[in-house]
Amino acid sequence: MTAPTVPSGRPGGPGDPDGRGIDSPGVPGSGPGFGPGPGSGSGSGGRRDSAGLIRAEEAVLAPNYHPLPVVVARAEGAWVEDVEGRRYLDLLAGYSALNFGHRHPVLVEAAHRQLDRLTLTSRAFHNDQLAGFAERLAALTGQEMVLPMNTGAEAVESAVKVARKWAYEVKGVPDGRATIVVAADNFHGRTTTIVGFSTDESARAGFGPFAPGFRIVPYNDLAALEAAVDDSTAAVLLEPVQGEAGVIVPDDGYLTGVREITRRAGCLFVADEIQSGLGRSGSTLAVDLEEVTPDLVLLGKALGGGIVPVSAVVGRRDVLGVLGPGTHGSTFGGNPLAAAVGSAVVGLLETGEYQRRAAELGIVLRDGLAPLVGRGVRAFRTRGLWAGIDVDPALGTGREIGERLLAEGVLVKDTHGSTIRVAPPLTVTEDQLRGALAALERVLTVPA
Repeated sequence: MTAPTVPSGRPGGPGDPDGRGIDSPGVPGSGPGFGPGPGSGSGSGGRRDSAGLIRAEEAVLAPNYHPLPVVVARAEGAWVEDVEGRRYLDLLAGYSALNFGHRHPVLVEAAHRQLDRLTLTSRAFHNDQLAGFAERLAALTGQEMVLPMNTGAEAVESAVKVARKWAYEVKGVPDGRATIVVAADNFHGRTTTIVGFSTDESARAGFGPFAPGFRIVPYNDLAALEAAVDDSTAAVLLEPVQGEAGVIVPDDGYLTGVREITRRAGCLFVADEIQSGLGRSGSTLAVDLEEVTPDLVLLGKALGGGIVPVSAVVGRRDVLGVLGPGTHGSTFGGNPLAAAVGSAVVGLLETGEYQRRAAELGIVLRDGLAPLVGRGVRAFRTRGLWAGIDVDPALGTGREIGERLLAEGVLVKDTHGSTIRVAPPLTVTEDQLRGALAALERVLTVPA
């Protein structure tokens, strides 16, 4: 395969006209910018340039991704730099894994400190970091118990196991009969169990047979949900905001209704906050916006600060307590390095600063997108500092819009069709965000 053309980019990028980056006083992790360093350059000294590295990847990597043609070599705050030294504003933030920006100094310091002491014991032994992490995470989320894992998919799989075991041992569902209700257009991960209850054919095709025991209902439809739950229902598993589907925000009161239906039915409400949680939605959790407390909450991505994979199931003691020694586990789950970084992440969120920034900058994002409706944008949805933008298909696919924004020095990612998602680090400055919105306007309104 021929490597795609690498764009020239715009020097400096939006909100950074002089090319030095923009610091944001009082917002650690916003990034003061950085000059060329080791790994930069156009391939001199035996180093390969972007096009060469892309060709090398294609020769040896399984082709399950189609990245934009940019090869990142360094990053700080909201900025990334490619191997040639071109700078881009990152408006994807690792699908919210980088809520605190690239290489946030507090998180990097916590990782360095722990790397010099202890990184892994397995759960065969205790370590001195895990208790503090679990205590702080439970307090932050208003829950009682923590099950530490590594990836988001592991957290979802763990919740499925816990919900089923709870249904058999506590609710009294006959063995092997438990069901879990999920929403259409969901995205909970890539394991065979999870894609088995996806409605995205590209995620399912060729991977069956799939596990039974899941019922799919339309998202944001309380009547359909209520009709689907019965005495066999162990849990309702939902995303408070459907990120991969295009940042689909449910009606006000939907999550409250889900909580009430599950309470009446005597089943669990499991909220997948892996993308929507930990500040992204303008609150610690997206469910907090409706003052709803699920029985289990799934966390990941931002919990590792963009440094290590960290996920967790947090919830009620009487639910997670159905697990006993030997029923579930993970060699790396709860490792001391992950616990140290995760605890530092919780510390950032305990201040409330990042939740406030997401809410305030979310208004800037919403108000900046509104004038573009009818001028290249058909519709958009926002929740905190997070947007799904439906571009007029006549202007191109979401992928094509992403490539044009790349040439403007802005990184975004398409979801489906002509929809792109925007999820900047919560450390992004207002000037940087406005610069990115101006770049989007140019891409949509200036003839190519």
